[in-house]
Amino acid sequence: MRWFRIRVPRRALDALLWLLLLSFAAYRLGPQLLAAVNAGHGVERMPPLALATLGGEPLRSEQLAGKVVLVNFWATWCAPCRFEMPSFERVYKNKKDAGFVIVGIATDRAGDGEVRRFLAERGISYPVAMATGEVERAFGGVNALPTSFLIGRDGTIRHQVRGIFAEPTLRMAVDRLLAEPPTLQGDS
Repeated sequence: MRWFRIRVPRRALDALLWLLLLSFAAYRLGPQLLAAVNAGHGVERMPPLALATLGGEPLRSEQLAGKVVLVNFWATWCAPCRFEMPSFERVYKNKKDAGFVIVGIATDRAGDGEVRRFLAERGISYPVAMATGEVERAFGGVNALPTSFLIGRDGTIRHQVRGIFAEPTLRMAVDRLLAEPPTLQGDS
């Protein structure tokens, strides 16, 4: 039996590979660009939160009203998470007095011991809580780590980034959202 070969012109194959590469880049970089230029405003409200931080303090949606909030789902074993956390800490320390809050939600299934050690070793000071299935479902089912949701003062999810949220992009987006007039989540 004779095998048939399909001859694909080299240009067509090159074009297909470029199209695939650009599609992947747009998928991964698109949310970064949208956050950087303030495009793609969301209308979905931040789901209600009711967690306890690893320090034992209650963390509820009402406490976040009128603030710019970054909700970040992460894990200690996740290399991209480890990469972005120091930049989150820098932005948090620089912007927290202006009304910016980060809520880290650790998805580690082995318990909070490893998470506590991880945070202490890296000097992470923003509030962190352990994920629950309810919280993950409320945010649409987190299927990639890290996944971050940037919420405006009005309580709407403005940007969602799967993968690393680059520090320059985060700073631009946070500065822009902090410049908006404060509103309470129930005002809109």
